[in-house]
Amino acid sequence: MRIAVDAMGGDYAPREVVAGTVLAAELPNVSELILVGDETAIKAELALLGTVSPKIKIRHASQSVDMGEAPALAVRRKKDSSIGRAVELVKLGEADAVMSAGNTGAAVAASTLKLRTLEGVDRPAIATVMPTQKSPVVLVDAGANLDCTPEQLVQFAMMGSVYSRVILGREHPIVGLLSIGGEDSKGNEVTKRTFASLQKSSLNFRGNVEGRDIFEGDTDVVVCDGFVGNIVLKTTESTATAVTSWLKRELMANWLRKFACLFLRGAFKSLKRQLDPESYGGAPLLGVNGVCIIAHGRSSRHAVYHAIRVAAESVSGHVNEGIIKGIASLGGTV
Repeated sequence: MRIAVDAMGGDYAPREVVAGTVLAAELPNVSELILVGDETAIKAELALLGTVSPKIKIRHASQSVDMGEAPALAVRRKKDSSIGRAVELVKLGEADAVMSAGNTGAAVAASTLKLRTLEGVDRPAIATVMPTQKSPVVLVDAGANLDCTPEQLVQFAMMGSVYSRVILGREHPIVGLLSIGGEDSKGNEVTKRTFASLQKSSLNFRGNVEGRDIFEGDTDVVVCDGFVGNIVLKTTESTATAVTSWLKRELMANWLRKFACLFLRGAFKSLKRQLDPESYGGAPLLGVNGVCIIAHGRSSRHAVYHAIRVAAESVSGHVNEGIIKGIASLGGTV
């Protein structure tokens, strides 16, 4: 398995990206890791880490896309960007997957422009894995498409189901359509038409779900457009951060509470592991003709490691082949 890594993408690049790639060299199903970016900077980081696996290679790229740049424009203008070159390695067959913690829009634009979409797929979508009270849920789309048609939302549901089955091990993923109420009649015209199409599909569709239902864990795949999905994702992240801050403040309020924390240390560590987004390995861009994993911009080396792990699992699990078959099975549903 050969994974191309955008070494210059992310708030802590190249240091954390390079360090995470070195950790990922230990994965048994990875044969080659290609760090794409400023060769001098990458070599400097590798030198700081000491002995480095022979699995790690370097491909020089003289440019990088900053977080604040207009994605599509940057990809077109910066022909030698690290994300552009990394995606090209997949296009040329020199890598099986690409991973980036950089500008999300640039990763989506580069992958869509250079790799195109899989047969039958209208638009690619970002799938984010989120923790729930039971098992993780796949939220799709999490930000790639601001406006969607019912046909596209049904395709997202199918792609999310394939990913849930292959990567998360759900035999028959339960699909829910995010809306403002659980009743069939709730929602705007797009969600109402999508509801009708999903009912006719071969998917395991449970109906509408509300925002409060996402974290109950009774649904494996939650479908929405990228505008709503991105708001859900970022609101969830900020809420988790706020609750953690409030809890810490209250527990540190006096010596008695601090003392009690000594007995609850194990529980807090366990809770932290469950809520840690870095362990889920980034978000796949489903529907492109190749495997692209988009990690959080603030990814640490451990997040990079898990993103590379998921990239390898997506290739070995034949996610794209499953998506092609799934989309074909929809037939005249939409």
